Amino acid sequence: MQPSEIISLVKLGQTPGNSDLKKFCSGLADGSVSDAQAAAFAMAVCLKGLDIQGRKDLTLSMRDSGEILSWDLDGPVLDKHSTGGLGDCVSLVLAPLLAASGIYVPMISGRGLGHTGGTLDKMEAIPGVSVNIDVNKFKGLVSEVGCAIVSANNDIAPADRRLYGIRDVTSTVDSLDLITASILSKKLAAGLDGLVLDVKCGSGAFMTNLEDAEMLANSLVDTGNHAGCKTSAIISDMSQPLASAMGNAVEVREAMKVLSGQTKDSKLAEVSVKLASFLAKQHNIGGKHVEKKFEDLIQNGKAIETFGRMIASLG
Repeated sequence: MQPSEIISLVKLGQTPGNSDLKKFCSGLADGSVSDAQAAAFAMAVCLKGLDIQGRKDLTLSMRDSGEILSWDLDGPVLDKHSTGGLGDCVSLVLAPLLAASGIYVPMISGRGLGHTGGTLDKMEAIPGVSVNIDVNKFKGLVSEVGCAIVSANNDIAPADRRLYGIRDVTSTVDSLDLITASILSKKLAAGLDGLVLDVKCGSGAFMTNLEDAEMLANSLVDTGNHAGCKTSAIISDMSQPLASAMGNAVEVREAMKVLSGQTKDSKLAEVSVKLASFLAKQHNIGGKHVEKKFEDLIQNGKAIETFGRMIASLG
């Protein structure tokens, strides 16, 4: 089936077969699908939707458009993803905090969509930092430091990399199917043992009401587990910013304050520690007092030290 035929099928409210979605995603990756066709596909999916199986097929097709990583490490390989919100810089805190505890975190992140700032945009606010690294350097950094926050490159989920930028300028961000496929294609390509999803709900998030947030959480968990990755989700309030300041550079500063123990009573610190503890408990790591252990890693300087090593390695 040609790209135009696939688009026409979705436009009519029908879901293409797995082989056709694989072909379309391969075309996104190699450039044989044009920007116009990619935009038309995104709009058709946004307006008409896919069935549940089609959503899973699209996610795995986008994952399979590039390399799927594998790991041989002495600890679990876990990650977290937030659906985004104002002042949400939790990833900058969580990745080094988990890594300081012995958990490996290969965090393939995204840029800002709509009104939310992306984790990569925040990382690049640090002078000299490059999040565009090859797979070998990425794997080496995760192995040596314990974590890395990088962008999906031409090797990892290239179909998503292409579609992601198109969605941002074609008003096709708020699609359950496309959000699910975009988030999970990158995460599944990272070869994770487990994933926790922080689905934001409220006036500062894409999902402004609880019903939509629950639908997205269920979609992500169902699709992630279908793909063989132990996936769970929490729904958290985004009616007000998490950090006490907004903007890429100042949010980096806020994250560093949390990691160094300067703002241990802030909402950002509370959410970060609770998310780290939730993920650890999901995988039977850390025992009964796991939350206290993460708080100790902040107070004894190991969390901010890990962050510093990651930034130095990306500079």
